[in-house]
Parts: sequence; C-alpha cells; structure tokens
Amino acid sequence: MSQVTQSVIVHPAKTFGGHLKQPPGDKSISHRIAMLSALADGETVVKNFLPSEDCVNTLRAMEAIGARTHSNDAGDLVIHGTAGKAMEPANPLDVGNSGTSMRLLAGLFAGFPIKVEMTGDESLRSRPMSRIQAPLEQMGARIELLGENNCAPLRITGGNLKGITYALPMASAQVKSCVLLATLYAEGTTVVVEPRPTRDHTERLLQSLGVPMTVEGLRITLNGFGAKGPTLSAREWTIPGDFSSLAFWMVAAAARPGSHLKLDHVGVNPRRTALLDVLQRMGAKVSITPEKNSDAEPIGKITIEGVGLRGTAVGGDEIPNLIDELPVIAAAGALAEGETVIRDAAELRVKESDRIAAMAANMKLLGVDVEERPDGMVIRGPARLKISGGVRSYGDHRIAMAMAVLALSAPEPVCINNVACVQTSYPHFWSDLKTLGGHVE
Repeated sequence: MSQVTQSVIVHPAKTFGGHLKQPPGDKSISHRIAMLSALADGETVVKNFLPSEDCVNTLRAMEAIGARTHSNDAGDLVIHGTAGKAMEPANPLDVGNSGTSMRLLAGLFAGFPIKVEMTGDESLRSRPMSRIQAPLEQMGARIELLGENNCAPLRITGGNLKGITYALPMASAQVKSCVLLATLYAEGTTVVVEPRPTRDHTERLLQSLGVPMTVEGLRITLNGFGAKGPTLSAREWTIPGDFSSLAFWMVAAAARPGSHLKLDHVGVNPRRTALLDVLQRMGAKVSITPEKNSDAEPIGKITIEGVGLRGTAVGGDEIPNLIDELPVIAAAGALAEGETVIRDAAELRVKESDRIAAMAANMKLLGVDVEERPDGMVIRGPARLKISGGVRSYGDHRIAMAMAVLALSAPEPVCINNVACVQTSYPHFWSDLKTLGGHVE
C-alpha cells in the first residue's frame, strides 16, 4: 500500500469477529518511548514498537541528533541513546504526516542549544502550529513558522529555557507534552494546567523513568533540570496494543448482532478508553479483564459482543479522550437505531483532514442521513446503505479505516480511494481485517 493512489475494495462481511492476539503497538506511546530512549544513557530494547510511517519518522529525527537504532535477533527495536546530548541536524527533518512528531519534537529540541528545521507532507503543513509556538517562546526558545497561516515548516532555535506556568487554551495532549518535554532542559518549575483531562502517556513514562512530577487533577508540576537535562537510564519497554487502532474492530463487532471479538494486551489507560463507555451506552456488551501492567500503562483483554446498537450523544469532557475514535463512532451511528449526536469536537476540523466534513461527505455518498455542524454532526440511523461510487480517504488514515468499517455492512462492495495513508498508523490493518472476517481486494 505504498502508492498514494492505491485503492481497496471492501466487501460486505457475512461474519465478523474472532481473537486478535498480537495487536499493533500503541502509536502515541511508541513516539514518546522513541524520543526518551534516544536521550537515555545506554541501550534500550523496545518490544512491540509500532513500525508505522509516523513512528519511524520520529526515530529518524532522533537519529539526526545522534541516536542510533537497529533491530535485534528477536525483531525488537534497539535504541542507543545520546546520554542527554544532541547534535544539530545537517538538514531539515521531514516528519511526514505526523503531528505528534512535529509538536513533541519541537518541545524536545527547544531545550537544546541547536537550530532545527522541521517540515512534513501537505496535510501536516496545513495544521496549526501557533499553539506550540506560544508556550515555547514564553520559555525562551525562538520558533519561526515558515508556512502560510502559522503552519509548518517551522524553525526552532533552542536553549536557555526557563519554566513557566501555562494554562492550555485547548485540551491537547500534544501541546501539554511539548511543554513538559521542553521543561526537561529548562531552569525552574513549569506548571501546566489543562482545561479538560487528556492523554497522560508523557507523564506516566517520565515518572517510570524516575523524573519527579506532581499531578493534581488538571494541574501538572515539573521541575526542570537545566541545560544538562535529566539523567535517563536505558531499560526494556513493552508497548501495549493501540486502543485507537483496535477501536475500528470494536465498532465493527459491536454493530453486528451475534458477533464476538477478543483483543489481547490492549492499553486500557482510562484516558484512552472512553469509546467503551460510548459503546456500552449504545447497547454493546463490553468487558475488560486486567492483565499484568506493561511498564507505565495498564493493559487488559477486551471482549466485545455485538448487538443492535442504538444512538447516543457524545460530547463534553469525554471528547479529548476519544478524539481519535470519533470518525468510527460516526460510522457506528450510521449503523445504530435512532439519532447519534457528536458535539464539542471542532478540533476534528484541524486533524490530518477536516474529519467532520470528510466523514459527512463520505457517509452521504453511502446514503447515510447525516447533518454536518460546526463542532460535530448528527447521524440518523440505521442507514439503508447504498453504493453510488467510491469514497475518499482525504489522505487521512482514520477516515479510510472508519469507512472500511462501514463498508463491512454495505449491501455491495465499496471502493475506498487513496488508502496509502493507513500506513501512518496501522501497517497491518488490511491483513487484520481479513483475519477477523473481512474480504478486501
């Protein structure tokens, strides 16, 4: 699936479900472990690292400042750290489609006395970057936004940072993590205040590495280590299965009466699992069996039993913790009885695509009654799906995968165009779809 124009045809599934024993590694955690391990002193072994395009781009960026990586005989990723040092990259860093890479690396690089330029693909160069420019410049870095409308490419001139108190203007784990990573090389104390709870992978990983911080509700306090930075020791990590990637299978099974799906070794961080609450409200039978915690994160086995779903409302404080799952929740709404309302989700418009507009346009092509709103949409189901041509991914991996879920319940095969983007987060998506009962050309 390496060609940008690659298309697939997803056939209706007679059955869907089964047991997925080896889920893809968590994308968010893979990014962060790549960064922190590259700064550690010694050799880190990472099991179940996600070899997606986005995560590999983060690895390449860390190699550009001096880290080295290879695979061992067991197929695990091995990262040789820089012991907290960083050399200036010889060339601009291209992080492809990854907003996580660009925003988190910007914070990390801002702490070093080096100049770094980062760019990405057309989609990434359209995403807002002033949200990280503001706090990093308050800390003392110079952040130049070289693209149009305060977008990438961006140029970072780092070093001599100081701690700040920063109230996030939006609920964003990426901006929060950017500021926390910059604080590792800052003088003084940084306090980050969130408007709503967001993913806390950065906090958990730093604490696992012995970095002291205080988390009191929505307030995170971290003492900087100054220009020398923290001393991080190399260790072994095991990355849990990616909840956001597995969400597509959860919805596909939940929407099909009589289906049964079991997923092993899934990260069940409570700031990631809001989708399970949504599916339970819609009528699905969901259970989690805890497994031994994987390093900083709780893991478990998730079982989904499919029933006839009913519509629900999604909004408010739960939005930041299922922002990645909203496209597939829209697909669930199309298959559910009654009205599903998604609100308070305007952030979807500045993701890899305008996910509100993209999902609404695609679902209308399949005959779904959907009303687009500024901060979300209203879906009236169950849809009598019809085929009137192919649908588009809009270059967005989550749009492509959400439409594949909807296609499984269509009366005829559905062509999804431009699916190379799926490689950015879930390289084995199509093979796992076949494993669980789907048929793809």
